[in-house]
Amino acid sequence: MFIPCYVDALYPEVGVSTFKLLKALGLQVDYPERQTCCGQPMGNAGFEKLSEPLACTFDEIFAPYDYVVAPSVSCAAYVRLFHPQMLERHGHTCQASGKTLDLVEFLHDVVKVNSLPSRFPHKVSLHNSCHGVRELGLSSPSERNVPKFNKIKDLLQLVDGITVLEPERPDECCGFGGMFAVEEKDVSARMGLEKVRRHIATGAEYITGPDSSCLMHMDGIARRQGLDIKFIHVAQILAAGL
Repeated sequence: MFIPCYVDALYPEVGVSTFKLLKALGLQVDYPERQTCCGQPMGNAGFEKLSEPLACTFDEIFAPYDYVVAPSVSCAAYVRLFHPQMLERHGHTCQASGKTLDLVEFLHDVVKVNSLPSRFPHKVSLHNSCHGVRELGLSSPSERNVPKFNKIKDLLQLVDGITVLEPERPDECCGFGGMFAVEEKDVSARMGLEKVRRHIATGAEYITGPDSSCLMHMDGIARRQGLDIKFIHVAQILAAGL
């Protein structure tokens, strides 16, 4: 398991749920305690050279494993897309990036889960994070003429009692975008408010998704606006009742 910084610091229950879920599926799970940040914050801010030592450490720690699973689409995407070029500059072949997967794609594509012992009797609106749609292929992007699919929805529908809903413009950005939320905060907040309102319009009790950063952004907006909606990571739903 690779647990990103903000999950470890702000949403540890997401990491715990990921561990419980993987163990319940009969997988041998290890959590290397030497793991650190994957380097995405520095890379997003334009300081990729500061990310290089972290990429090297990541590869050293996780190279021996069959798979590296993270409950975060943005961090998994950063490792997969950017770590190889950083290690190449240091004369190393990246071994861990190709086997680093977000939790959803690991369960859907590798484990091929077709049943779950979990129960979540609530209406949830599904949030498709941009990295998941356009870098990891967790769902079909609306701008392309391809058959519709959604791996997150496939997994959620295995949960007993759940009702999965989708907002209008299902893959439109919530406005978080890492450094974008800092550098363009007014635009980011407006995008987030419109996204939250579309989720609420579905009649859902919860908004769920595979990335805590997007959920954190929308949760902050909802609380400041006094909007009645709750937020929960996909891992917590899939592990509900375990």
